Amino acid sequence: MTKRLPAEWEPQAFVQLTWPHPDTAWYNLPRVLDCYVQVASTIVKYQPLLIVCRSKAECLADFSARGVDPAAWPVRYAESPLNDTWARDHGAISVFNGDQKQILDFVFNGWGLKFGADLDNQITRNIYRSGVFAADVQYVDMRPFVLEGGSIDCDGAGTLMATSECLCSLNRNEYLTREEIEEKLKAAFGLKRILWLDHGGIVGDDTDSHVDILARFCSADTIAYTACEDPADENYAPLKAMEEQLRSFRTLDGKPYRLIPLPLPEPLYLEDYRLPASYANFLIVNGGVLMPGTGSALDELAAGQLQKAFPDHTVEIINCYALLSGHGGLHCITMNYPAGW
Repeated sequence: MTKRLPAEWEPQAFVQLTWPHPDTAWYNLPRVLDCYVQVASTIVKYQPLLIVCRSKAECLADFSARGVDPAAWPVRYAESPLNDTWARDHGAISVFNGDQKQILDFVFNGWGLKFGADLDNQITRNIYRSGVFAADVQYVDMRPFVLEGGSIDCDGAGTLMATSECLCSLNRNEYLTREEIEEKLKAAFGLKRILWLDHGGIVGDDTDSHVDILARFCSADTIAYTACEDPADENYAPLKAMEEQLRSFRTLDGKPYRLIPLPLPEPLYLEDYRLPASYANFLIVNGGVLMPGTGSALDELAAGQLQKAFPDHTVEIINCYALLSGHGGLHCITMNYPAGW
């Protein structure tokens, strides 16, 4: 049977959010919950939603406190213990294996043992057993391989893009060579090739350079990427080197990719710590693209660039400044599942 990892722009069944609670490590939980409610309210304009939470009652109370009633929404809930709420990284990764629909449950170890993940590593198994997926979706345990959804991006046609800094980092799969990691990824996802980004990074990012804040497929021949034009910015050199490598990449039929630069957001700080803001951390839904904004004038410029990449989608800006205190963004807190799941 032929395996295939679908692209994010393909039809989706729902998007997963993993809901914050007072024991999760958020800097300003009320503001973070404001953002989650806005994200949830925007997603359900386009498609259904799955909310994974410690307590459904607690989650509904958060909506009520913000004057939102999700009773009529296309939403399902699944309760599970959890350490944190980064669904992109602890969520399942969906593949087609011939006619079989599968969710692959990789090890999530807190971005290379940086943070506790004993509960998050069990979320996919817990929600699968709760029955939130269609009856014909098969659970596949991928242990002991460590992989986060934010560390890969795929065009749906056999090409995957990832950073060598992340996938080959210590404390993930350090017992494997890069060539062995590549073979495991090809086997898991039915890939034809992997485009390795050996440059690029954003100051403040603690994921070891997840690709979903750097460069994203928008179609089989289009990549949107984070660009920096200020030589005085500490991100300038690594992002320029990444841009040059992107220019060297070719599509499967040997043509250069159409590259769409997204501006690097203006520097934002929490005390003296620079936050890893990125417009490349957008979420594609059915008919829409949700882009994380910061409240800057650059938000509209970035949205205009994304509109070029997605002319048939509605681009919506959601102010995700609150999420940056956790060193992540909009794509990081979501996980999409294909139609039929």
